[in-house]
Amino acid sequence: MAQVSSREGRRWAAYGRGALVTLCVLAAALNAVSIEGGRLVPVIGAALVCGVALLVPRLRWPLAPLLVTVATAWWGWPLLPMLSVALFDLAVDRRARVAAGCAVAALSANLLSYRATSLWTAQSYASTLLLPVLAVLVGLWLGGRRRLVQALAADVEHLRIEAKLREEAARIAERSRIAAEMHDVLAHRLSLIALHTGVLATKNDMLPAPVAERLGLLRTASVEALTDLRDVLGVLRDPDTTPTSAALTPMMREVGELADEARAAGQHIELTTDGLPEQAPTTHRLAVYRIVQEALTNARKHADGAPVTVRIDYGPPATLVEVTNPPGIPRTDTVGSGYGLVGLRERVTALGGHLNSGPVGAGAWRLAARIPHPAGIEQNGTRT
Repeated sequence: MAQVSSREGRRWAAYGRGALVTLCVLAAALNAVSIEGGRLVPVIGAALVCGVALLVPRLRWPLAPLLVTVATAWWGWPLLPMLSVALFDLAVDRRARVAAGCAVAALSANLLSYRATSLWTAQSYASTLLLPVLAVLVGLWLGGRRRLVQALAADVEHLRIEAKLREEAARIAERSRIAAEMHDVLAHRLSLIALHTGVLATKNDMLPAPVAERLGLLRTASVEALTDLRDVLGVLRDPDTTPTSAALTPMMREVGELADEARAAGQHIELTTDGLPEQAPTTHRLAVYRIVQEALTNARKHADGAPVTVRIDYGPPATLVEVTNPPGIPRTDTVGSGYGLVGLRERVTALGGHLNSGPVGAGAWRLAARIPHPAGIEQNGTRT
């Protein structure tokens, strides 16, 4: 925003400068009419050349001051306003000594030049001294003010970058702290679960088949959870770390696998899918996976034993997902954090969609999301 304002200010300053130089050229032409001896064309020509030199940025130094000084020294008061503009530019650029030298050279040489336009007459000597001095003083003030503003802007930018770096350092420290707490709280318990289930799994011949199957499923889930936890902790400690676990990239593990795992755990899942997953962007497939995962988890917690219906439509113009379940028996051995739906809503909103959750009918629960496809996605999932 500040850069836009600065560019706008420079553009209007350029417009003002162009208008001022144009007025100086027109004034020189009008004043040349009153000069005796037919000097109209040379004065206008000199004014045009000096005006172009003052307006073209590449000619402002050192050609423009030299041309204006020589022209003013010879033609006198018709070109005095243009000399003031040149002196102003020199003063703004911190060339006060050069400006003073040009002014002294022009005013001194004019004593020996064309008498009809001499600066040293009773009617003009006051303006001859006042205009150059005023131009230099105003240029020095404006140049100093401009440099002060630039210095303040640089300080503000430095403070902004410093604050951003401090914020980033604080964020990294907080991520490291969270990673350490997650490791202390979860890693040890998951390791114990994997260890004990592994020991029990070695005694399959002594256990009933359903119990052995559940133990195998529990061991697999605990090992995958440990792998996921390591990847999450690695990302928390180093945001540039690339996770190696497939569980962190569920677009490679579609919802069908998630439903199969839930069925193996005893849930009754009815999955209906329209379209191919490849029709939707990978970010949509990741969001669908997380929505179904959260919905199945909540169904196990709050409606144990109730069948769950999952409907997914990957086809354009939007990815749709809906998960419903009738009332069931709430479990008392689980504790919910309350942040699952909050995170899902933030994820879906970031993709430009919306998520609805709440009771429907006689105690049933519904979780649904609609995520529009980006522009340019064709039916086959490729971008045009």
